[in-house]
Order: sequence, then C-alpha cells, then structure tokens
Amino acid sequence: MSKETAVYTHGHHESVLRSHTWRTAANSAAYLLGELKPHMQILDIGCGPGTITADLAELVPQGHVTGVDIATGIVEQAQALATERDLDNTDFAVADIHALDYPDDTFCVVHAHQVLQHVGDPVQALREMRRVTKPGGIIAVRDSDYDAFTWYPESPVLDEWLALYRKVARANGGEPDAGRRLRSWARAAGLEDIRSTASTWVFATPDERAWWGGLWADRTTASVYAQIAVDGGHATAEQLEAIAGAWRAWAADDDAWFMVPHGEILCRV
Repeated sequence: MSKETAVYTHGHHESVLRSHTWRTAANSAAYLLGELKPHMQILDIGCGPGTITADLAELVPQGHVTGVDIATGIVEQAQALATERDLDNTDFAVADIHALDYPDDTFCVVHAHQVLQHVGDPVQALREMRRVTKPGGIIAVRDSDYDAFTWYPESPVLDEWLALYRKVARANGGEPDAGRRLRSWARAAGLEDIRSTASTWVFATPDERAWWGGLWADRTTASVYAQIAVDGGHATAEQLEAIAGAWRAWAADDDAWFMVPHGEILCRV
C-alpha cells in the first residue's frame, strides 16, 4: 500500500449511507457556518451523498459549491440530491484529495468532514487543500476520534468492537483517532493560523439509540468493513455477530448513552 493510498474502511453499504444521509451542515459543520458569506466558492471534499454539500449551497446563494468524492456512484447520488433540492449553484466530480484537479487559489473555503481519518497521507491532503484555497480563504476539517468514543452502560463486547475497528482502519492505511491529530497534521502541512475546536454527537433517546445501534449492528455484519475484518484475519463471522448483538442490546437499554467526539480545525490561508 503506497503512502497516499488507503481503503475506505466503511464502504457504501446501506447501513453506512444511513449515517451519511443524516449529516447536515448544522450537525456536522456548525464550527464553519459563521464564516460563510453569500458569494463564496466552496469545495466540499468527501461529499458522500451530498447532504452537507446541499446545505452549504443554500447558505451561499450567490456563490457555488463543488462536491467531490472518490466513489463515482456516490457522486451521482449527491448530484441527484442537489437536483431534487433545486440547487443550481452546485457541481460534482470524482477526485482524489491527494491530487486535486483544480488550479491554485480557486476556492474561498475548502471543507472536509470525516475524510482525513480515511486517507493515506493526511498531511499531503492538507497541502492540496491549501494549494486550491485562495489567499485569505479558509480550510475547514472535522474528524471523529474513535479512541475517545464514550458509552454507557459498559460493555466488554463493545470494547472489543472499538479495538477491532481501530485495528481494521489502520490496516487499511487510515487513522481512526484523527480528531486529536488535525492540528499537528495542519502544522506539518505548513499551515499557521489554526483555530482548534471540538464538538460531539450524542445518541440517547430511544429513536437515537435504535438508529445508531442498528446501523452499527448492520455495518458490523454486512458492510465492506465486515468483509475486510474477516478477510484480513482480524475477526471471525461469529465474533462479528456477537458484536452486532451487543450493539442491539445497548440500543434496547433505556439507560444507554453514546458520545462521538470530533476534533475541528479552521485554518486561514
């Protein structure tokens, strides 16, 4: 595996897209929204199914948002969503964050949500983000930090899930504890004006628990992640079934609570 190559650990199984389509600019990019101006040109890297991209487009009505992702099928889905929402200030393309096909100084804002944890060379990715950002522009990055995930009640099997996921993600060339590393990666990329913040997702109501626990139970047994875990010798199918059962048991507990912390950086170029 080359330095700039990584496998997207989750893949695009329905259980993964269930999570991605839930994301909005409000619940996933709040740290950026106060910086946006109506005329801005934005690049949304790793746009996935386009829900955050579409929200950003609505916030820059005189501007334009370009969404890019490495997967052709998901880019088509994002384009369909933009069409459904009647947005005429968007376009979408397939792209590699390590080598973006845009001239220097093109965008006012370059945004990436839950991306750097999955790439082979996050420092090179940030260099590319800086290259295509206009002087005075902003680079905005948010990534979760798996080792800081916290839940209740305690569950030895969910402890096994977390250890397994981190092992599989690293075997794929990624860094699952990216949130805490964003500032250091940005400094290594030559960025200097860096504002570091953090925010969380919390799942505690019955509906939230059912949704979060259900998508992870399904992801653990039916997604690309499950296949990679078994094929790579990291877990057996039986172990994955046990983990899925622990997720469902957690979701059914009225006392259950889960927090996903995120590191965030806003870098002025």
